[in-house]
Amino acid sequence: MTDAITVTAPYDGRTLATLPACNDADIDRAVATAVHLHASGPLPAHERAAILDRASTAIGENAERLARLLSDEAGKPISTARGEVNRAVDTFRFSAAVARTHAGEVVPMDASPAGEGKLGFVMRVPIGVVVGISPFNFPLNLVAHKVAPAIAAGCPIVLKPASATPLTALALADLLRDECGLPDGWLQVLTLKGSATNRLVEHPDVAMVTFTGSPDVGWAIRQRVPRKRVGLELGNNTPVIIEPGADLVRAAAKIAVSGNSYAGQSCISVQRVLVHADVADELIDELVAEVETLVVGDPADDATQVGSLIDQGETERVASWIEEATAAGAEVRTGGSVIDGLVRPTVLTGVSPDMKVCAEEVFGPVLGVSTYTDVDDALAAANDTKYGLQAGIFTPDIDVALRATRALRFGAVLVNEVPTWRADHMPYGGVGDSGNTREGPAYAVEEMTERRLVVIHSDG
Repeated sequence: MTDAITVTAPYDGRTLATLPACNDADIDRAVATAVHLHASGPLPAHERAAILDRASTAIGENAERLARLLSDEAGKPISTARGEVNRAVDTFRFSAAVARTHAGEVVPMDASPAGEGKLGFVMRVPIGVVVGISPFNFPLNLVAHKVAPAIAAGCPIVLKPASATPLTALALADLLRDECGLPDGWLQVLTLKGSATNRLVEHPDVAMVTFTGSPDVGWAIRQRVPRKRVGLELGNNTPVIIEPGADLVRAAAKIAVSGNSYAGQSCISVQRVLVHADVADELIDELVAEVETLVVGDPADDATQVGSLIDQGETERVASWIEEATAAGAEVRTGGSVIDGLVRPTVLTGVSPDMKVCAEEVFGPVLGVSTYTDVDDALAAANDTKYGLQAGIFTPDIDVALRATRALRFGAVLVNEVPTWRADHMPYGGVGDSGNTREGPAYAVEEMTERRLVVIHSDG
């Protein structure tokens, strides 16, 4: 195969598949098919909902196969992979509900004298061909967050999965077609190499691009296609604040897992821990102890909690950021090394805002801890970022909690919970470099449809 994409297992380098790299002609054919389907009109809402319901069931029935597949190609621990499959079941189930209930509204035309004798209402109509671009880290559920709402909205979708993890997306497409009754063409998966994606994004017949990935790539897409609707779900350097009186044992246990699960490769993995000086020593001791209990190893092992990063380049980058931080004065309290190709879960203390492990998105198993003496300083430090996806605070004081919800400039603020938490029907998204929209089926369908006003005159 002269132009191919080789999919390898991040943990041990096994070749999992060799796929054709689609070309410009493939892109043009896929978009043309999608345009034809859109012009023919959407499937009836009840049919879309039934397909999504069947998909929810089919994913559950194929859960172990899908979990093993995404664990292999993403290097995700199998226990975490099973959780992702369960979330995808929810994503399709919620999308089915939206397909049945999403509607427009009546406009009271006679609120103006000019509107007497007129009936006005708004229909929600599919926006057109949707291009979905999904990342490597959630190769099933983040694909589901693009595909399921598109089906619910009545939009044909052309999906470009991450080159590192396309196999789960292809398996989902087969499931939707073969077991769930999705007609041909409503979901097309293209395996593309980097620059070829530009043609898909810029294609004049594409109405919307929904992208999850790095801020640099996402905002570049937004600039290239200013006349398209572009939904961006991007990165974060997630902060969590720990106040005196908080349950430190519970907070430490949650932060240890949320900062290191899947080797920290989530947009909302906890990265910055801001702890009040009065409880810092206790929190750090608890956190280090919890992190050291995490099992690092083969993602296929049921006991493993932390596996490999997606490739060797990412492993080297994360290791270099840890080295830079320690050279600038940070202290490694645990981890900090690469053993058998795996970055050990790392806790750094004495970090400063200018270090990459604080200022940028580390996307690795690294927690940086700093202290404060006044909660307003902690809120300011949490906001001292170009990102704004999710943030959290642990506090027993309701007044402090409410102050945080008003002050923190993020898409979501979680109180007495780690900001890594997400339910798949909630409005999920950020501000600043973290994005410009909200996902969750009901909110994604809003983006994938347009309002059409209808005014009917009657002399009766």
